[in-house]
Amino acid sequence: MNTQAALKSYAKVHYRANVEIASPHRLIDMLYEGAIERIVQAKGAMEFGNIELKGNKINSAVSIVGGLRESLNTDAGGDLAMNLDNLYVYVQGLLSAAHMKNDASKLDEAMVLLADLRSAWKQIG
Repeated sequence: MNTQAALKSYAKVHYRANVEIASPHRLIDMLYEGAIERIVQAKGAMEFGNIELKGNKINSAVSIVGGLRESLNTDAGGDLAMNLDNLYVYVQGLLSAAHMKNDASKLDEAMVLLADLRSAWKQIG
């Protein structure tokens, strides 16, 4: 087994172990972390002209933000949950536009919004 494959295997096992023992609060934090990480990777791929990797990472970030949207309880959360849902839709739109227009500034905006939300989420916990 080559080193890169071993590292990927370790990372996958480590990630799954963390998910299994994480609190619901930590799981949401992990979603924020994952989305931000994918955006950073997409930006790097964009800068190096790797279109396939950029697309994969942006699609992954869009999916993660979709997971955040699905985690919202709009019945109990009221206006706050609806505002978060609208913000997540906006972030997904930024990511899609960044992909189509190859616009790193849209990735930056999405990353800042998610980082701010993550920071606020951590303060709740």
